[in-house]
Amino acid sequence: MTATVLIAAFIFFTAGYRIYGRFLEHRLGISSERSVPSRDLQDGVDYVPTRSPILFGHHFSSIAGAGPIVGPIIAGLAFGWLPALLWIIVGAIFVGGVHDFSSLVASIRHRGRSIAEIAHEYMPRGVYLAFLIFIWLTLVYVLIVFLDLVAAGFAPPQPELAQAGGAVATAALCYIVLAVLFGISIYRFRIPQAYGALVFVPLVFLFLWVGYRFPLTPDKLPLLWQSPRKTWYVILLVYCFAASSLPVWVLLQPRDFLSSFLLYACLLMGGAGMLLSSLKGTLATQYPALVAWKDPHLGFIYPALFITVACGAVSGFHSLVASGTTSKQLDSETSARPIAYGSMLTEGILAIVALGTIMILSRRPTGAAPVGLFAQGMGKFLSAVGIPARVGTAFGLLAISTFLLTTLDTATRLTRFIFQEFTGLWNWAGRILGSVLSLTVTGVVVFQKIRSPDGTLIPAWKAIWPAFGTTNQLLAALALAVVYTWLRRKGSKAWFILIPALFMAATTLTSLVLLSVRNLGATGNRLVGWVSLGMLVLALFVLWSAASAVLKRPEERKEQRFA
Repeated sequence: MTATVLIAAFIFFTAGYRIYGRFLEHRLGISSERSVPSRDLQDGVDYVPTRSPILFGHHFSSIAGAGPIVGPIIAGLAFGWLPALLWIIVGAIFVGGVHDFSSLVASIRHRGRSIAEIAHEYMPRGVYLAFLIFIWLTLVYVLIVFLDLVAAGFAPPQPELAQAGGAVATAALCYIVLAVLFGISIYRFRIPQAYGALVFVPLVFLFLWVGYRFPLTPDKLPLLWQSPRKTWYVILLVYCFAASSLPVWVLLQPRDFLSSFLLYACLLMGGAGMLLSSLKGTLATQYPALVAWKDPHLGFIYPALFITVACGAVSGFHSLVASGTTSKQLDSETSARPIAYGSMLTEGILAIVALGTIMILSRRPTGAAPVGLFAQGMGKFLSAVGIPARVGTAFGLLAISTFLLTTLDTATRLTRFIFQEFTGLWNWAGRILGSVLSLTVTGVVVFQKIRSPDGTLIPAWKAIWPAFGTTNQLLAALALAVVYTWLRRKGSKAWFILIPALFMAATTLTSLVLLSVRNLGATGNRLVGWVSLGMLVLALFVLWSAASAVLKRPEERKEQRFA
């Protein structure tokens, strides 16, 4: 069954890319003749024309965080693998792909500006400021969560995993050095990209072995506060500052390009293992296709399924990447479909592979983390292609750490962009100040612990985690609303944006109402309740402003060509 699911998904995604992707190109007026911001505003720091293969690697690595793995696994366990599968396929083609593609196009048509700044052009200033603050806080939250998860991967709390964590840490540090050398080779010494890839990509996989041969375990680190986790917090904050402040070609872009090959290997080998194990009959599909319509922790399948399965189907974070870094590097409008729409469908395949690790389970495990389930499933799949299960499991863990780290450095740069938009400081001082402020807030919060409703001390980010999935999907709804407003004000028909925008708005608003009611009661988490209520008010404000912007001055809504 896993083979049938993977093949069917691949066929649907291929058809979606060729048929619906071309339809979107036509509706958005994509043309190779139109200039792009990376060339008009080229500055060698943020605006850098980039070849499509390198930019695809950066974009895909940035959007493929832990979401397409964790979300499908949680939803598959709760509701069964069939509902998650259907949402991944339909969502990636008609919602997530549309969201990512249109956000990128909207940004390049507005000189590489962010979704919030585009909203400023068509909506009241209050919406723009609220949107900027909302996005900045969302990105800081992403930084806090991913910083803690990456540090936990490098220094696992379980002693038996210390060796594996140290191996991942060594490999990750080696990739950073490789990335700098790769970037200098291509952009300073003008070595052709293909030749550079032939040298540096094999080194990426060589350093997998180096990591396991020389693991950077806690006993080899000069510890701060006698804590490996806190030591890695500091190291990662310094790395994030460098990734945010340096020109994209020095570190961010080449690192994401090289890291993407690990992700491709994860997809190819995991997919091959799914096919072979199913065809050989060594791993049968045992988990139920449908478990229940309601989960005790997540609630009813609607809206829970569409909130839990985020990045594999649609994610608001993708619009920040598309309009934040990718739009400033796109070398031609015709590259938008393969990079934005293609990356979303590729991430959908990754979500299907993650879902496959659930399909082969005989029962729902108790107390198992999604990351561990994915790694163990990868070990089983890779054993079907002749790779020992132990090595496959370790490779799965390394792949997840790579997803997290690439998203972490991109999110830092995006946070700095939002600060610069808010203040107007687009010089070197703005880059430094924006990076320092964002990372200072991140550093302060990540070291904090607060008490949960039952009195247990937990990390601060965990206290508001239940609202994060909804916040992320709310951002997708708001981004689609901004794109729809832009297209309608240009006089273009945009029902293909309106339909997913309305669906995501209805889903997130329903979820926010449920979260607010559930957590503002006597036994709920008040912090989650108030955050959810605040997001609900913001969403209604932005959606009302978008509707007002579309409805006013109807004489402007005549058919025009794109500017």
